[in-house]
Amino acid sequence: MEKNIVLIGFMGTGKSSVGMRLAQKLKMQFVDMDKEIERITGLSVSNIFKLHGEIRFRSEEKLLSGKLACRNGLVIATGGGVVLEQQNINILSQNGILICLQASSQEIFERVNRRRGTRPLLKKDLRLEDIEDMLKARESFYAQAQYQVNTSHKNPEQVTNEIVGLLKKNEG
Repeated sequence: MEKNIVLIGFMGTGKSSVGMRLAQKLKMQFVDMDKEIERITGLSVSNIFKLHGEIRFRSEEKLLSGKLACRNGLVIATGGGVVLEQQNINILSQNGILICLQASSQEIFERVNRRRGTRPLLKKDLRLEDIEDMLKARESFYAQAQYQVNTSHKNPEQVTNEIVGLLKKNEG
């Protein structure tokens, strides 16, 4: 596949775990944007937020989006907030098929609570309503994806197979 496959969606929807499997299945290279930013900066995402703030992290995302969009044959797992900058969506969609992974707010709440220490935008007293508010605020950004795939109550392999099916069905 020439075009990149770009997975967008809220934290905890499965972008990284699905992206890795999807890349293997399609024989493409996998890039996790958060991990790549960590590699480039030498800091964890949490530390970038602590030491330099969200603006610095978002600028790293923007730079990386531009670099990745110039390449072909990638499966890209974006960070959950990459869509907050319309320019990132525009850049990534020029050479990419955007697929939004979605899940119910309840499922997201349960998933991210298992990994709370690694999620810099989560408050210690995170409530389901907080996730619902963030999802609502990002709705119009996520709606720009060519495909929407619900990951609720599905394992990464099921989601991967669903995406492969969508891509094959819509080839050409």
